[in-house]
Amino acid sequence: MRSFIRRRKRLFRWLMARSRRLAPQNRLGDKYVAWINFRLFQGRWPSKNKMLFNDVLYRLKTSDEIRDPLRVFVTDKEFGKLYIKAIVGDAYNVPTLAVLRSKQEVASYTFPDVCCIKATHGCGQVIMRLTGEDIDVEEIKSWFDLNYYRNGREANYRDLTPKVIVEPLIFGTPNPLQYKFFCWNGRPRFLRAYHGPPGDRQRVLFDMNWADLDYGLNWPKAETLPPRPDTFEEMKNVAAQLAAGFPGMMRVDLYSDGHKVYAGELTNINSNVTSRFNPPDAEEAASALLFAEGDP
Repeated sequence: MRSFIRRRKRLFRWLMARSRRLAPQNRLGDKYVAWINFRLFQGRWPSKNKMLFNDVLYRLKTSDEIRDPLRVFVTDKEFGKLYIKAIVGDAYNVPTLAVLRSKQEVASYTFPDVCCIKATHGCGQVIMRLTGEDIDVEEIKSWFDLNYYRNGREANYRDLTPKVIVEPLIFGTPNPLQYKFFCWNGRPRFLRAYHGPPGDRQRVLFDMNWADLDYGLNWPKAETLPPRPDTFEEMKNVAAQLAAGFPGMMRVDLYSDGHKVYAGELTNINSNVTSRFNPPDAEEAASALLFAEGDP
């Protein structure tokens, strides 16, 4: 059985790499890659009309809505802060220490001893500098050659200008408590809270009353539950305001230490439609919660 699973994973990786490489970089090619990837990750074909979590995300990813100028604008981590400032105020933004717009600026910039360095035009390109240790400047410069769209075919990334943004560590730690709110038509419906020490982060799904849900997303339900933060009502309000400008789905990522709230990112396509619920049939329960009419 394990040998079969390993072979299947290798086949999946080969098919994904081949589809990305051979499909044209246009909307028809994007839809083909999204269709293949959905089948590989979800184990089924996407539906044209079912109101299921991943199917709705798939339809957003393959529709013209994902190229809406505002969705593209907030995908850029520098410009996303302008949106946050306009909607809820600059106090909710993580401060910006620098925006580096070329490899030459990276080479000449003196990075603070403690900081977070990330690409504004991608996902996962992050370096945490904690104590003035050496950092790989060549790796940071290589981010300017990255077009994140080519990897996952998320069209909102396609035309972003490569940049590097430098920030202080949120609350002085590389692992701040994080809360990701899943919103539908501007209304937060459930969230995933991250807690625990580095290397053993726990992920728990909660509804808008801070009742834990009996399932997980990509991971099993955590064994321990974080306490309800004192800023929970404030976070719900901030998430609702930030998501209000986007019909359909939007994920709003927030940070809090129980006293202060920061807005991290607005995420159009959660995990590029690769996430699965644990157990798998929980997708129906989560979807009923997410897409219910009226207030949660």
